[in-house]
Amino acid sequence: MKRKAQEPWKPTKAQLAAAQNKRVPDLLAKDLIVLFAGINPGLYTAAIGRHFGRPGNRFWPALYGGGFTPRLFSPFESDSLLDLHLGITNVVSRATARADELTNDELRAGGKRLAAKVKRWQPTVVAFVGIGPYRIVSGVKDASVGIQKDLFGGSHAWVLPNPSGLNAHYQPAALAKLFGELRVWAVAEHRRRKK
Repeated sequence: MKRKAQEPWKPTKAQLAAAQNKRVPDLLAKDLIVLFAGINPGLYTAAIGRHFGRPGNRFWPALYGGGFTPRLFSPFESDSLLDLHLGITNVVSRATARADELTNDELRAGGKRLAAKVKRWQPTVVAFVGIGPYRIVSGVKDASVGIQKDLFGGSHAWVLPNPSGLNAHYQPAALAKLFGELRVWAVAEHRRRKK
């Protein structure tokens, strides 16, 4: 089903300030290959109402570079991900200026809500976009990037680096490679589950 993308726009300072604690709607459906779980929306993302919306966030280029999308999508085309059997949600739904404004208790509570969503929607893989929150949510202190040994909400768990432009540990080519590894594994597992 072809969806019309919203025209891109940039929020004003007032709109950014008003975005504090706002939520961005989940992109969920049955039969998802991957459900990407961000930490929480930033103010820019909440103001425009689109996941990974801030310019400079490398999620969309990594998604394309990893072969998930046929071309580079804008955050304003995020609804088109459902046609590709991809979804997006967050561990914590409320927007903050910085992820470090979230408490560990808030992340753990968000993890419980996320596990319930995963159980309900049953994606093949839930991909945590950020290793720190995954460690808190799962209780696995030594978790690393890649497939995890334990299921999360009944689905396979995979950890990706945070694609924020502030994360200097992973350059765009490295992010694309890691997203590509997830895609290859998740598509094969999705097909295997369908048999």
